[in-house]
Amino acid sequence: MSSRIARTALSTGIALILVGTIPATSAQNADTPPALADGKVVDIASVKVTASGSRIDRPGFNAPTPTVKVTPEELQLSTHTNIAAALNDLPQFRGTVSPQTHTTGVDAARAPVDLRGLGTSRTLVLLDGRRFSSDNDLAAIPSILISGVDVVTGGASAAWGSGAVSGVVNVQLDSQLVGTKVDVQGGVSSRSDNQKQYVSAATGFEVAQGRGHVVIGAEALNNDGVIPKTSRRWLGRTAQLSNGDGTYTMVGDVGYGNAAIGGLITSGVLAGMAFNPDGSLRPFPGYTGASLIQGGESPSNDDISSLMTPQRRYNVLGRLSWNLTDNVGLTVDVRHSRSWNRFPWFGDHNRGTGLRLGVDNAFLPAAVRDAMEAAGETSFTLGRFNSDFAFPDIDYDRRTTQFTVALDGVVGDNWRWGGYYSHGDNQSDLAAPGFLLTSNYRDAVDAVIDPVSGKVVCRVTLTNPSSGCVPINLFGHGAPSAEAAAYVTGTPRRMTNTRLDTAGLDLRGEPFSLPAGEVSVAVGLEARKEQIDQKVGAQDLAKAFSTWSSSPMAGSFTVREAFAEVAAPLLRDVPALRDLQVNAAARFSDYNSSGAIWSWKYGMTNEFFDGFRGRFTRSRDIRSANLSEMYTTSTTGWSTISDPLTGTSLSALVIGGGNPRLDPEKADTLTVGFTWAPARAPGLIMSVDYFDIEIKDVITQVSAQETVLRCIAGNQAMCGRVVRDGNGEIERINSNYVNLAEYRTNGVDVDLMYSLPAATLFAAMPGQFHARVLATWVDSLTTYDGKNSFEYVTSQGLTGGSGVPRWRGNATFGWRGDRYSAQARARYLSAGVYNNQLQLTNGDIGSYVYWDVGGRMRLPMSADREFEIYADISNLFDRKSPLGAVGSPYYDVVGRYYTLGARMRF
Repeated sequence: MSSRIARTALSTGIALILVGTIPATSAQNADTPPALADGKVVDIASVKVTASGSRIDRPGFNAPTPTVKVTPEELQLSTHTNIAAALNDLPQFRGTVSPQTHTTGVDAARAPVDLRGLGTSRTLVLLDGRRFSSDNDLAAIPSILISGVDVVTGGASAAWGSGAVSGVVNVQLDSQLVGTKVDVQGGVSSRSDNQKQYVSAATGFEVAQGRGHVVIGAEALNNDGVIPKTSRRWLGRTAQLSNGDGTYTMVGDVGYGNAAIGGLITSGVLAGMAFNPDGSLRPFPGYTGASLIQGGESPSNDDISSLMTPQRRYNVLGRLSWNLTDNVGLTVDVRHSRSWNRFPWFGDHNRGTGLRLGVDNAFLPAAVRDAMEAAGETSFTLGRFNSDFAFPDIDYDRRTTQFTVALDGVVGDNWRWGGYYSHGDNQSDLAAPGFLLTSNYRDAVDAVIDPVSGKVVCRVTLTNPSSGCVPINLFGHGAPSAEAAAYVTGTPRRMTNTRLDTAGLDLRGEPFSLPAGEVSVAVGLEARKEQIDQKVGAQDLAKAFSTWSSSPMAGSFTVREAFAEVAAPLLRDVPALRDLQVNAAARFSDYNSSGAIWSWKYGMTNEFFDGFRGRFTRSRDIRSANLSEMYTTSTTGWSTISDPLTGTSLSALVIGGGNPRLDPEKADTLTVGFTWAPARAPGLIMSVDYFDIEIKDVITQVSAQETVLRCIAGNQAMCGRVVRDGNGEIERINSNYVNLAEYRTNGVDVDLMYSLPAATLFAAMPGQFHARVLATWVDSLTTYDGKNSFEYVTSQGLTGGSGVPRWRGNATFGWRGDRYSAQARARYLSAGVYNNQLQLTNGDIGSYVYWDVGGRMRLPMSADREFEIYADISNLFDRKSPLGAVGSPYYDVVGRYYTLGARMRF
């Protein structure tokens, strides 16, 4: 919520029920403020009770900062198995981290959310108003226990703390569940992949004659993902190839032109000849010496690596609520989650690196040696696609455990207090078998005949018989022996532990009244410490790998904060000022890593005429670098890069990582808008809000492609991140975190809801019709690095890019009755381009509409038992994503998808 005063109300309004839940009987929430009586304003930022005692239907109607609520019906089509995936369908969000966007990344199983496309670290995610461990991973919370989510689409650092630059997502748990509910579902694409199995269950019951209450929920997911990328021919093996005139064309069936399965000679008289499995030679079709070519035998990592990463996870959460006295309550939470998997990583990582072999190599076929000697050549370079011995897997295991103890109480008639302490521990282990060991590979490749024994040995063995070197044969697919493969490859390992300790005290109440109503205040103290400790394997410590080695690291930061907030009704029942209220907050944050900093906000709301309210908020928001941004060591992947400097396209190694010298961000946010519930149109509610966010010293990880483009545009600091070989070709791009000068976005959100009894249109028809339209228009999203500005609006097809569509919207239409319901949804993306920083001859992307449909059938079994069957089809018309849009957060790469499930409550 936008107001810290509203913390208790955040637990009461059911804003969003995840797909897969049937509301079980719930007692009144123990956190509900005392007695909604006497027509008093209990919570000005969320729930208002008018003088007549009537409740406005939509919580957040009076909030000075826009607050989005999502109804259960609007999520029933998505059948997502975590709340982040469901939220990412909303136009205010961008799916930054997901199995689709991180197709070969170690973070693919995480599920954070990203408001405004400004980055997941600028969206503060809370669980029942408190920070939680595991990097805001919403997949770590049992979805079946989630009773609601409030999304504050504006800066809220003063109220909630660092990180709330683009807004706050507060997830609420159903802490008063009574009974048991179970959800089981399965899904599969129309191409028989991306199969999933999902089960969740929750139960709640009273203990000690109602003095205590226990709630336990758990879920498990297995999803096979989509492997390989080429299972979608318009996505796998696509790249932008140079036309030689500064323009590029996106084409399919692209692979490596400087490497072949089994090996490709790339220099000398035999250049362009590839090795067959028996060591003989064959011409390599299409060979030009270029890094990438279309067609022929060109191999590609896309033939093996994933389009959507597979997932396996489970999580469990238990909560005990206990009334210590009539005025004091105790809450204890314990949460545990685990995600793990093993699948092909980013692919081969040694092709085309100029591996040089001599004509005296013991494994070199005689015909090849003779041809080279006849030409007077003593060596040649080899490009080899090492899918037969050095194609690494990623094997990861993440485990999170967190416990929280909280006390809440009431003092007198007007004051409520709360205090809590929470400790979270996250362990993330990574192993990647299949990486080449630099010295071992160098020695093993240099194979010669031992003049004494006549056997094939490593040259180094002639001078060091105890070297243990095993010679390797690279000439032909399958030629390397198992012993040689084991000698030249190793397993990078890293074991990362992050810990969160956080505590807080707050006091909130209504100390006095003004003629227009009660004044509400909140004050409090908070403190937290975040730590990271990473250990690595012995081979990593020795920097033994050719392309990637993790490094040990340790770091921490602490922050102590004090905050205050006030909300006051100034005028009531005055012409044009029927309900004028103001809200202000300030927070002082003292970081040991970056010093002290202030954040603040002020805002107001007013009812101009019956049902029409305006709102305005101005805020200064802050964000200090988090542990990942400061201390994360190397992350590794491969990316296809278009290089305007050389006019070529190639696959480059991309190295990411942290930067402990980052300065904190400072953001200025403005929101202005209105809500309208016209009395003459019962059931209609609409809101329109303008937002403008400007961030200084923005902490960001510049994508590999953008790093190259910024360098060419004249930013020398970015040029220092691009490593080229002696021929000017890109070898490696460093894409770690930096402070850019400015990040800015502005636009408009629209929310329109309408419902009416079905009998209004069809006299004998039971039930209710409902419709909702959510849309966001983005005027601009730009970064400025001190040299050049980059505009990201409409640049929406690029893998790993920061682009957003001009328009994005969802329109949901449905009918629900007592036993049956049906719903359809249209997801709209306006036209754009693949990448507006490149001159692509076919880079235009037309507008897209995806249609989803679904239905439910409820079968009441008794007064306290219910059974439901549901079925959904997403992307009903199997709309294919644009050419090459693999990894884009906006376009569906799976295609038509079927889900069938059943729910029970008893």
